Amino acid sequence: MPHATLGVRVIPLGALRRLAIMFVCKVTLGLLALLLVCCVQAEEEPAAGDSSAELSVGELLERANRNIVRDADEPKVIGDIAVDDERDERNADPCTSSSCMWLKSTDGKVYVPYVIANHFTSSELQIIQRGLDSFSSVTCIRFIPRSNQRDYLSIESRSGCYSYVGRRGYAQTVSLDRNGCIYHNTVQHELLHALGFNHEQCRSDRDNHIRVAWENIIDSYKYAFDKIATLNQGTPYDYNSVMQYHRTAFSKNGQATMVPIPNSNMLRTPFNHKSISRETEDSSGICAYALYTD
Repeated sequence: MPHATLGVRVIPLGALRRLAIMFVCKVTLGLLALLLVCCVQAEEEPAAGDSSAELSVGELLERANRNIVRDADEPKVIGDIAVDDERDERNADPCTSSSCMWLKSTDGKVYVPYVIANHFTSSELQIIQRGLDSFSSVTCIRFIPRSNQRDYLSIESRSGCYSYVGRRGYAQTVSLDRNGCIYHNTVQHELLHALGFNHEQCRSDRDNHIRVAWENIIDSYKYAFDKIATLNQGTPYDYNSVMQYHRTAFSKNGQATMVPIPNSNMLRTPFNHKSISRETEDSSGICAYALYTD
């Protein structure tokens, strides 16, 4: 029988081949495990040079929705707001009627059912879930998994980031495109639209708080600064709201498109949007926003 001498020990060649195969298999499995760990880390961690963490919500939305071509079955979208076909494309109606209000339960809380499409990764689902859960600690809003409710949010990765304003009835798409929309504050922003909130700079009282520099705005985006007859319910204008676009939003020349009043130096940098708690600091505030009906 063929054999090989290893030191002072004689080993049959067949056994030596089996040892070699076992060694190669162990090394291969080890490399595979290492690759899987690296893939998971790459999926969960921002890529090197990714400046997303430094961008405001408005900047993230601008980037994600730039040059988007939507599918035929998607709604018309103005900015990041979905509108019905019969609506004026340049003036999305505010949620001021009971037909778009989510129902308030007898316990004083507002339960909003949702489903999440199965095409998100586990790390993306964690970000989305964190956005959903962030409302419960500071507001009366409770996002709950849908069982058999008629009206609910359908969170999907469609073309860009968008949502309807307020309750629309039946399945209602909240689009969180995997390519650019899966960020905590972006999730919060689109969910607030679904709850009935418009952009802060479009509030009916905004002229008391900001000056819109129309001369610096790209013509095709001036609609994003149209005032809407919103129900503010005494809530203060929040420059750092997650619903407030950054000060150079849709600028054609890099100059500010919004200047705070009365102190123009109040915001030397883009709006922060660090937490939903600034938007919903007082749980009675969002729940008294006249967006919810018994």
